[in-house]
Amino acid sequence: MTRTITVAALQLPLQGSESDNIEAVSALIEKAASDGAQIILPPELFSGPYFCKTQEEAHFALARPTLEHPSVQAMTKLAQKLKVAIPTSFFERDGSHFYNTLAMINADGEILGTYRKSHIPDGPGYQEKYYFRPGNSGFKVWDVFGTRIGIGICWDQWYPECARAMALMGAEMLFYPTAIGAEPQDATLDTRHMWRRAMVGHAVSNCMPVIAANRVGAESDHGGPAQKFYGTSFIANEWGDVVCDLDESETGVLVASFDLEQAQLHRASMGFFRDRRPQLYGRLVEDR
Repeated sequence: MTRTITVAALQLPLQGSESDNIEAVSALIEKAASDGAQIILPPELFSGPYFCKTQEEAHFALARPTLEHPSVQAMTKLAQKLKVAIPTSFFERDGSHFYNTLAMINADGEILGTYRKSHIPDGPGYQEKYYFRPGNSGFKVWDVFGTRIGIGICWDQWYPECARAMALMGAEMLFYPTAIGAEPQDATLDTRHMWRRAMVGHAVSNCMPVIAANRVGAESDHGGPAQKFYGTSFIANEWGDVVCDLDESETGVLVASFDLEQAQLHRASMGFFRDRRPQLYGRLVEDR
């Protein structure tokens, strides 16, 4: 018995206007769908340049309620047209609150729900705490195309607790839309390899495929110094083997197919969930 799913990750530069970026993402989604992809992952906050490099009051005007955001509106129509699922990252305004949010759009163009980024970074070049409240949705999983998927957003991808929580909620695949690149405070620090290793570790420890989509290219605000995003998007299988990837400069689409029944057997045989000892893990939920 087989239960096959085909997934895609997109990588592209996103320093254009909102309409140009959405059009560019849409074109790659069309390509991925033509290659057979059923679930297609664009990068984080793809409707514009990554505005969190600096603290600028004007950037709050980019946020919209879920149903009014141009990214969500465009991806809803495209998902329905192509009969694909599109996890859609966007800047959400909910009353006086602002979140880094993902809308899970299924192949009927229906929004199954939203996930608000749980882990919010704050450092040089990634000043997200100025813009976003920590997510209050809890981790989410969704049923699409006969499987259940979990999705974390960028900084969430560094946390094994996030991946394991989604796996315990029944996820069979983990998706991570991302915006990550240079560390402005240290030109010698290149995190691309540890970034990949962290997520490959989630694939190994939970015995399930991981799909990561990053932006690429140099972006600057108001003529300030450029920040380079290092791409290197990838798809790994349930053993943590990278089955396809892109380099630090490519624009493109990654597509891979997985036999989820076989992955489920691997997951059972490894015993990671059988041999868990939750009664010993209390320290993990202590806030100190």
